[in-house]
Amino acid sequence: MHDEGAAGMNTDSGDFRCGLVALVGRPNVGKSTLLNRILGQKISITSDKPQTTRHRILGIKTTSQAQVVYIDTPGLHRGGKRALNRALNRAASDAIADVDLAVFLIEAGRWTDEDELVLRRLRQAGVPILLAVNKIDRVADRAQLLPELQTLAGRHDFAEILPLSAARGENLERLEQCVIARLPAGPPYFPEEQITDRSERFLAAELIREKLFRRLGQELPYGLTVQIEQFKDDDGLLRIHGLVWVERDSQKAIVIGKGGAMLKQIGREARLDMERLFGSKVFLQLWVKVKGGWADDERALRSLGIDE
Repeated sequence: MHDEGAAGMNTDSGDFRCGLVALVGRPNVGKSTLLNRILGQKISITSDKPQTTRHRILGIKTTSQAQVVYIDTPGLHRGGKRALNRALNRAASDAIADVDLAVFLIEAGRWTDEDELVLRRLRQAGVPILLAVNKIDRVADRAQLLPELQTLAGRHDFAEILPLSAARGENLERLEQCVIARLPAGPPYFPEEQITDRSERFLAAELIREKLFRRLGQELPYGLTVQIEQFKDDDGLLRIHGLVWVERDSQKAIVIGKGGAMLKQIGREARLDMERLFGSKVFLQLWVKVKGGWADDERALRSLGIDE
């Protein structure tokens, strides 16, 4: 996936910086929203449903001064009863291991046991931690932020503590400056026009899953995933066939909806997002099939590409 608007890099001066930065936090603190806002393009799907992000996704931001390789991770959370939960926690923990900096997202006005869990994992990894206090746009009285930030400063020796709003883009320029300042000098890892390591096929599946979660998040807690069976460029028209896997026949009926209305609506919304992302007309067809117990089966997760 490439971005034709990337700035030209100046790597000859010796001042160019490059490094890996993990975006970590409990579920639903805004990691994917933050990544999309930084890149100015949607590559990581979002919804109000916990564990929307299931994969490690790289978002690459290149300027004339630096290349920052952000790693969007699944939310670290308690509970490993299901194979899917264990896979998500593994993906998040593995992403922390070799980064130059971790951006730890929390929600303004709220500190939970799962936030404490994330901080403990970060301490164990021994990486520098920049604390990003997100969703300040939801704080009615901004005067309450200062004592909260002082309390947070006592929890760990953070490299920096920054209040911000990923949804509104508030204070993101300052965040990016703080991140770049803490990266090592070195050449870029990726070509300047590249913005992610994921294929268009993968992104198409994710966009379909996002629409399913947004429309049906309450009805389908975990038992849903998407595979792309065909992704073909037919003289400028992308022909995409998507297969939605659910765990039970009752879920299949919910996804399809009365007279197929729900599946058509989900397909329409996903197609429009794909056309914006890929810059091409898209013909999208969706089917729904039942695969019982896939979220509890390690082998099924690998076959569906989730345990990566």
